[in-house]
Amino acid sequence: MNNLELRTRIAEAKRTQRLLERTSRSQRNQMVHAIAEHLKSSAPAIVKANTEDLLQAQHMQLATPLVKRLRYDERKIEESCEQLVQVASLEDPIGEVLERKLLDNELILERVSVPLGVIAMVFEARPDALVQIIALALKSGNAIVLKGGREALNTNRELIRVIGEALDSFPTGSSWIVHLESREDVAQILELDDMINLVIPRGSNSFVRYIMDHTKIPVLGHADGLCSIYIDAECDVDKAVSIAVDAKCQYPAVCNAVETILIHQDSASRVLPGLKQSLDAYQVIIHGDSAVSNIIACVAATDADWDCEYLGYEVALKVVSSLDEAIDHIETHGSKHTDAIVTENRDTAMSFLRRVDSANVFWNCSTRFSDGFRYGLGAEVGVSTQKIHARGPVGLAGLMTYKWIMAGNGHLVASYVGMDSKPFIHRKLSVDHSSSMIEGGQP
Repeated sequence: MNNLELRTRIAEAKRTQRLLERTSRSQRNQMVHAIAEHLKSSAPAIVKANTEDLLQAQHMQLATPLVKRLRYDERKIEESCEQLVQVASLEDPIGEVLERKLLDNELILERVSVPLGVIAMVFEARPDALVQIIALALKSGNAIVLKGGREALNTNRELIRVIGEALDSFPTGSSWIVHLESREDVAQILELDDMINLVIPRGSNSFVRYIMDHTKIPVLGHADGLCSIYIDAECDVDKAVSIAVDAKCQYPAVCNAVETILIHQDSASRVLPGLKQSLDAYQVIIHGDSAVSNIIACVAATDADWDCEYLGYEVALKVVSSLDEAIDHIETHGSKHTDAIVTENRDTAMSFLRRVDSANVFWNCSTRFSDGFRYGLGAEVGVSTQKIHARGPVGLAGLMTYKWIMAGNGHLVASYVGMDSKPFIHRKLSVDHSSSMIEGGQP
């Protein structure tokens, strides 16, 4: 697609986005439900397209983690439909009054949520990611520009066709969705900082780094998923083993799977034998330091293992002498994605939760809970390890910004300047979405 054609399509998406933003919550929810119903009825065609992609992936000898993310079978289609239903059930994010102040008599200031505008998402594999971002963009009133990996091209084409059919009967249709297919299109959209408000990359470390390094558009995402679990001296051994195994083995090819397990020296001899036995059931390769190897059989860990995102059935184990050493290790080697502690000591847990500077910090539960659907966000467009705008699993709130709205009655700044200036009241008022000025409420 040449630059002019691409700009024309995105301009049309932006025009439709303004119409989408003005639709009611009920109308957008009907559109989300229509997509879910059409996905279900079109499941055989979607699975057929996905099978073609899987066969090509096998022929191309793609890495196992990538193939796992590529698979989109009946079960995953059903999961996508569940996410769509949850997205529809969420409160309307458009026009929410975030803050209201009385500056002076009859002078009201509101901070109101509005869509970002045009969002571009570039992702590898993960056809389910396409469904999630379209649902969240629809609910939040944003236009979406999508570019999936070539390994999922057949599946993505079919999904776009099915979603387009589901939306044909609605006034806005689906022109607020722009689906791109070539690598050259990616290079072009990264230059459209005058048209695109946010880029969301999902994929490998090198892929996300490339996006971040080649655009002036704000980028939301994370480059690594180096998640750790610290098993404390005062742990419940059975609980520690089950949490660690779930975090590693429940689905190892994703960014919230644990890659490093730190064990306190006082619990190592109690935890490691059972942990190894449970990991062996999944044929997990264990990379352990010298203290670990003194207790269980393992591959000798190297310095590189502490910085490795395996995305498969491999894990690095290290024995530490204290909570402080565990936190220092996470600070040095982690990616600020998701880290957890397993302990029965509440004070130790609270210290860990306060001090670990990650987007998601857990106590006595698996890192795999770091997910937009499990958080009740309906779905997610990714997990952000940044601190500006959005952090952690990004759902509807991460696709919104805000604007300030003021209503007065002939008020002039001159009245508040000079020797006889009036003072501002600056009183915080209660927030009630139903009485928002943008929704027709009275100031």
